[in-house]
Amino acid sequence: MSDTRPRTAEPAAEPTALQAQAQAIGGLLLRDLRVTRREAFAFLTRTVMQPLLFVFVFAFLFPRIGQGVGGGGGEEFATILVPGLVAVAVIFQGIIAVALPLSTEFGGTKEIEDRIMAPVPVATVAVEKILYGAIQSVFAGLLVLPMVAAIPSTPVELEVTSLPLLLVVVLTSALLSGSLGLALGTYVTPRQIGLMFSVVVLPLTFLGAVYYPWTALDAVPWLQWLVLLNPLVYVSEGLRAAITPTVETMSVAVVLAALVTSTLLLGGAGIHGFLRRTIG
Repeated sequence: MSDTRPRTAEPAAEPTALQAQAQAIGGLLLRDLRVTRREAFAFLTRTVMQPLLFVFVFAFLFPRIGQGVGGGGGEEFATILVPGLVAVAVIFQGIIAVALPLSTEFGGTKEIEDRIMAPVPVATVAVEKILYGAIQSVFAGLLVLPMVAAIPSTPVELEVTSLPLLLVVVLTSALLSGSLGLALGTYVTPRQIGLMFSVVVLPLTFLGAVYYPWTALDAVPWLQWLVLLNPLVYVSEGLRAAITPTVETMSVAVVLAALVTSTLLLGGAGIHGFLRRTIG
């Protein structure tokens, strides 16, 4: 005799701790990306302005007026410059997207208190900050690359030698950017955020192998070794290895190892600083 009793619905399985954290990160990311979409004009302006002006003056205007730039010809300099400017856009976007808002959230608005009340570990909120900065950094790189490649008045020799290498360099560089932004945002006080650009951002740029390959510094050996402390060097050199095969670069294995190591160190420091600023 068959059982005709109505069957009750099985209770839905409770999400695991990992699933709950992933859902929380997804929700926080959607909120931040929605805010970014509303501020699209500001995002585009701060992303393209510096690379646009620099490539226009040094790779478009100077060759047109007969002004030499760099150790080689204008074509060689433009090819060297393009991945360097993309690297700057990637790294600085993480700083702007993570460090500057954190200075406000830890300062006057205290908005960070709303974030850490989410039903997940506080470290999860810090990880979301890194991922948000990484997403913005990828968008910045995709936006800047075609622009700085098209503006120079001399041909730019770009060629993707290895798509997997390019993807790995872009993703690790983006995560490095978000990690750097989190570390700066948690260790630099709101009152010192303006000083950060003079003490941190400018040295990162001019000593980050942006306007020259790292191998060209062999004429100044002490500086060539000193700049290895600068994470922007590895982003610039990694992008050159991936899209400008005609330019001599640092060993790819060294670049990838340094990108991963820098990301882990800065990410760990940023998360530790975030926990220290939020829960003591």
